[in-house]
Parts: sequence; structure tokens; C-alpha cells
Amino acid sequence: MGYSSLEACLLDLERNGHLVRIREEVDPHLEMAAIHLRVYAARGPALLFERVKGSRYRAASNIFGTLDRSRFIFRNTLQRVQQLIELKGNPMQALKKPLHNLQNGLAAAKALPKKLRGHQLEEISISELPLIQHWPMDGGAFVTLPQVYTEDVEQPGIMKANLGMYRIQLSGNDYRLNEEIGLHYQLHRGIGVHQTKANAKGIPLQVSCFVGGPPSHTLSAVMPLPEGMSEMTFAGVLGGRRLRYTYDAGGNAISTDADFVITGEVYPGENKPEGPFGDHLGYYSLTHPFPLMRVKKVYAKRNGIWAFTVVGRPPQEDTSFGELIHELTGNAIPQEIPGLKEVHAVDAAGVHPLLLAVGSERYTPYLPTQQPAELLTIANHVLGTGQLSLAKFLFITADPDRPLRTHPIQPFFEYMWERIDFSRDLHFHTQTTMDTLDYSGTGLNSGSKLVLAAFGAPIRQLCREVPQVLKEMNDWANPQLCMPGVIALQTKKFTTYEEAQEAMGRLNGLLQERLPELSGVAQLVVCDDSGFAAANLRNYLWLTYTRCNPSHDVYGIAPFTTFKHWGCRGPVVFDARLKPHHAPPLESDPSVERRVDRLFDKGGSLFGVIK
Repeated sequence: MGYSSLEACLLDLERNGHLVRIREEVDPHLEMAAIHLRVYAARGPALLFERVKGSRYRAASNIFGTLDRSRFIFRNTLQRVQQLIELKGNPMQALKKPLHNLQNGLAAAKALPKKLRGHQLEEISISELPLIQHWPMDGGAFVTLPQVYTEDVEQPGIMKANLGMYRIQLSGNDYRLNEEIGLHYQLHRGIGVHQTKANAKGIPLQVSCFVGGPPSHTLSAVMPLPEGMSEMTFAGVLGGRRLRYTYDAGGNAISTDADFVITGEVYPGENKPEGPFGDHLGYYSLTHPFPLMRVKKVYAKRNGIWAFTVVGRPPQEDTSFGELIHELTGNAIPQEIPGLKEVHAVDAAGVHPLLLAVGSERYTPYLPTQQPAELLTIANHVLGTGQLSLAKFLFITADPDRPLRTHPIQPFFEYMWERIDFSRDLHFHTQTTMDTLDYSGTGLNSGSKLVLAAFGAPIRQLCREVPQVLKEMNDWANPQLCMPGVIALQTKKFTTYEEAQEAMGRLNGLLQERLPELSGVAQLVVCDDSGFAAANLRNYLWLTYTRCNPSHDVYGIAPFTTFKHWGCRGPVVFDARLKPHHAPPLESDPSVERRVDRLFDKGGSLFGVIK
């Protein structure tokens, strides 16, 4: 059996040494987030804040802060869930092992949502909730672990409903407290389909936001489930317990398991400015118009616990979400895309900006020349599949002679850099969509993509120190080796794209006549601080792939255009400087950091708060 409530889970974590209670009053304005960030960075326990300033409700965070803790929470159901996901992707397996898969089918049947006649939640207002502001420039308080529930107006009912994690702004900006909240959702989200259908009928979309409840409900809201698999059913399978629900007098769905429920309506054409919000790429997502949700009712358990997390530059708690999801669904995507063996959305680069993939190359085994062919077909399929389509840089390769993995990252990159032919293997997608949270493009949701495909024998031996030619250039200071074959160059701050093109032209002029001296260099990263870029792999990944728009920021040494194909004969150059249109990086408030020092000893551990 699974947990019947969030409190049951937290008590279990506490009994097994996975939770700490913080009994001192803590301010939800920046302090709670600052404490969470420190504890997560130290791979510390889950936190239960027992006294939240300005609210009578407790709050919990870092529940999923490590993969081991997430495995512990779902220890009784993980294997069964993996089997069900594999069965969905390979239905013939049910015929091969009928008795084994009969048990899986029974588990799924028992997980069907259970409708109740009423609920025991009490009615409250938004202002009574823990209004947590996470970063100094945030526009107000946000819900960061919401389970946003909507139904299809053409096929109403829970089995065709969508449960997603779309952030909710509770206060600030132009929102009328207790009456209006902001509903932010991005591309390729199920709620968008539901709102489109409601708009077409000229009726409001009924929305319910659940917070807390069994941890399986929270994870289900972020799961990239196979087509046709309900998040509500998945929550039951993962939690080992049927999701309980009902409807209130206004027609909104109520999870009777949730600690809090916010109900409301989204009317066609009603938007208000939402944001800024410190997001998981490590930058603020800025203020933009997003749907306005008119609040109808707010419900709470009498002793409800407000579940929250803090996102920021990876890794954060949502990294552990991603690790658990990969563990559950690792085989599902390759089953969906023929020839694809493995994908890795790189958390350190903010997930969607960088995708690594291993595929197959079987199109022309009869030819002596080895070059990407099937890999390009697979790449197109990847960029047309669900949230994978949000990838900005897709590195894809294959090795028919030995197993090749996307983990660990550096060996994969070295394999790519040894083989990629920049005169042939760069494939740009311009004037296309981009992840909503990525501000490197030309506008909200607008930018470009780049597929880098490599196959065949190595064509270069990667340098393991900075070539002398790169140490002799004026205006290009402090060249640093990021990894074999990759050099960071520091230069003046970015001002305009006209200036950038001139600067890259000068760089090309200095180097194109000395290509033999650059034979071991695959990539040059132009940045504001080369020491930072080269300090570790995490910095290189974050800086390079979050700050580049492929169509605008990728250059090359000895470039050329043949018909409409662009390539270069020397190293590829990424301009990873901060640009004026980029969102600002997240930075903590020093005064808040000093205030929360009271809860930590000199070694960085929580003290005085453990029972």
C-alpha cells in the first residue's frame, strides 16, 4: 500500500532519518527558499517548516531532493510501474508472459480513480496560504509543485482529463489578491489543447490546482506519459492507491487527497502579466501575458501541509525528478522512435537547450563512405516528438562496433568532436519554435535549432592544451581548455549583432590562414569569462548552451555557404556571451543569506532544529 496523504509520507521519512523539522518561525519571503537551496546543495533531508510567518499552515520541501529518497518513497511500486510502461510500449510482451502481465493489469485496474460523494476540506482564501517568494526579482509568490487539473470540454470526465505541473502566480503584479491568479504554461502542454477547445466554444475552462496529497500525485503531474495513459491512473499505480476525487457545487474537480485545492475559471482572451520568476534554466523568466484564472473557491485540509520546491540553475530538486522519470521511462522513447537507442536531456544545461542522442546508422552498409544518413531521419523524428521537440541543440551519433552511451557527458562529447565534419554535419532549423523559458532566441517561443550529427572514423585528434596560436591574439584574452578539443576565449561584452558579426569576422581573419595549427580544436566558445567557462563541465554546459541561439550565435573559422548549406572548414565558434535581450541570471540576496545563517553551523549543517 502507498501513502494516503503527504503527512503520512513525511512521518515515514522522519522515522527513517530522511526529514528534519524546522520549528523556528521562518519568513516565506526569500528565507524559506534560501534554506531549501542550502540543504539541497548539501544533499540534505526533506524539510518540514512548522512555523511559516503569516500563515497557520506548515510547509514541506526537498521531499524528492535525492534519487535515493525518491526510490525510498516509491519503494513498493517502482518495479511494477516500470513493467507497465514497458508493456505499454511492447504489448506483445503480454502474450509472451500472460500470468506475469495479468498481475500488472490487475494493478492498473485497482488504480482507477475513485469518485466520492463529498469532501472534508474547509474553505479558506489565497491570503491564508504560505505565500512563498523564491528569488529577489520574482513578481510575487508562486506555487512551485502544483497539480493543475483540466478536462476536455468535448470529452468531459476524469479519464480524459489532464494533470500537469504549470506554475501558478498567487500574488503580485496586477492580480487582485484572493480573486485572481496567473496560470503559466509552455509549449507542448496538454492544458493548451483543453483551453483551445473551450475558447472555440466561447466558454470558460474550469481549472483546479491541487497542492500536496500523496507524493505519487505530484510526480504524475510531471510525467511524460505515453499517449493515452492517464495521469490520474498513473498516480494510482505509482502510489499503490486509487486517487480519490469529487466535484464541488461549481463543477470543479476536487482531489480529496490533496492538502489544498484552488478552483477557478479561465475565460477566452483574458490574460495578465505573469512573472518574473527564477526558473530552472538558472535565469529569470520575464514578465509576459499569460492566462488569468478567476478564483472561485480555495479549500484546505484542517492540518494541511503546503508542498513546494525551489528551482534555479541546475542541479536542483527537479533534477531528482528528472532522474526518477528517466529510471521509470528510459526504454519508452527508444521504443517510440525507430533506430533511437538513447537520449539524454542535459540537466546542467537546463534540459531543453541540449539533447544528446545515440541512434543507428544502417542505411548504406554497402558503401565504404561513412556519413550520417539514418541519424538525420532519427533527428527529425526526435524534433517532432512531444517535449523532445523543444531541444535547441541536438547532438546525435552512432557506433555500430561498440555500445555508446550519452552518460557520462564528456566522453560522449569527445566522441562527437573527434568525428564531426563541420563542412557537412551542421543542420540548422531557423525561424522556428523554442522553449518558452529560453531567452536566447528572437522572441518568446521563437528561435532556432541546430542538429549536429556525426558518424564514421575519427577525423581529428583533440588537443589537450591550448594551441599557441590562440595565445597570441589581441582582444581574445585568457584562452582556457574546457575539455579536449574545446577552448573558451574571453572578449569584450556583447553590444549588438552587427558588432558581433564584425568581431567574429576579425577572429576568422586571424585564424583561417592558420588552420593546421587548429587541427585539434573542434569548438571555440566566445564568452565573458573564460575562467568560469573552463572551471568545470557544469559551467561549460550551462554557459554555452543556454546563451546561444544557433542561427544567430554559431559561427565558424573559414565559413562558406554552398547553395543553402552553411558550414566551416575550421572549428565551429559559439558566441556564448550574455546578450542584452537575455534574462538575468539568478543571484541570491546576501542579506537573506546572512539571516538564515542562524539555522546552520560553521560546517553548513542545520543545527538546533532536529528533534
